[in-house]
Amino acid sequence: MVFDFLRRGTASQVPETKASATGPVVAYHSAGRVAWSPRDTVSLTRTGFSGNPVGFRSVKLIAEAAAALPLVLQDRCQRFETHPVLALIMQPNAAQGRAELMEALFGQLLLSGNAYVEAVAGEDGVPLELHVLRSDRMKVVPGADGWPIAYDYSVGAKKHRFNATTAVSPICHIKSFHPQDDHYGFSPMQAAAMAVDVHNSASRWSKALLDNAARPSGALIFNSSDGHGAMADDQYRRLSEEIEANYQGARNAGRPMVLEGGLDWKPMGFSPSDMEFQKTKESAAREIALAFGVPPMLIGIQGDATYANYQEANRAFYRLTVLPLATRVASALGDWLSQFSGDELELKPDLDQVPALSAERDAQWSRVSGADFLTTAEKRALLGLPAVPEGGADE
Repeated sequence: MVFDFLRRGTASQVPETKASATGPVVAYHSAGRVAWSPRDTVSLTRTGFSGNPVGFRSVKLIAEAAAALPLVLQDRCQRFETHPVLALIMQPNAAQGRAELMEALFGQLLLSGNAYVEAVAGEDGVPLELHVLRSDRMKVVPGADGWPIAYDYSVGAKKHRFNATTAVSPICHIKSFHPQDDHYGFSPMQAAAMAVDVHNSASRWSKALLDNAARPSGALIFNSSDGHGAMADDQYRRLSEEIEANYQGARNAGRPMVLEGGLDWKPMGFSPSDMEFQKTKESAAREIALAFGVPPMLIGIQGDATYANYQEANRAFYRLTVLPLATRVASALGDWLSQFSGDELELKPDLDQVPALSAERDAQWSRVSGADFLTTAEKRALLGLPAVPEGGADE
């Protein structure tokens, strides 16, 4: 070529390389490496709530039970039957009632470890509406001292900033305890993530097993008459098509395989009984329920004899899981809403109206009422009532 002299000696002097600069730091994954699902809120919600029956039922059971608890509002002197805070909680916005709002609030807290409530204030600064915002769309903006100064709520390309430096923040951020994060909470779904992956993989394995006639994988070995193990391309293609059309799928379960001369079937892998497959799946389901604090008996998981009967399991569920969560959330909401009016209000669940705890409450009322050495004020304090009833006098 005319221009070959321009490239003379190039191949020998400058060897051609096409290696990436990040090549030395690329990790090569082996076939046996465990593949876990992503741990962000959106992925965990998709795999652990939308795609897992145990996680879905656990979250729904806790959120619905906590949202159904009756709430009482009181100060140091009286328990209110009517109050603007109670009216706001009973009808938080035009689209939701108290149960819907509280269920969404508890659901966000269980799935992400964070719950955000927005107060829409009127001209006088008093909240007119309450809205639960999605946790995966909210971002805390910390200041120089580490405390939040704003909250950014993003939907697609749009972003709205809530100023948290005002006298009362328009956002109430309720979060679970996280030992390694200053601004965000740790959710039970994160603790149950490994068990969720195992349970989902077990379900997919069961589905694949059924689709393949409930038999483990195997190999067809071809031995020709001349001693060569090679099969012609057209023979291999025809055999593969016949196996896919006639022997795979649930409709072909149990159908005998007809082998031509020279073909031999060799099963590979373990049977479900050898792998104790069902026990592994039940163990993963119990771990998911354990992370959320739900007794396995309540969601239909067999083999757990921790509780004597269903009633004991239900009482333990309310006492150890629902009440601590509902009390903490109600207290945070009450303290936040009290800042708008300047009153010292206490919002908490009414334990006397929880059917699962009726026996315990009856016994406590009997013990307190029969204690003659206690004054009326001390008895009321033990029962969680205001110190002095309205219009009455203390002994």
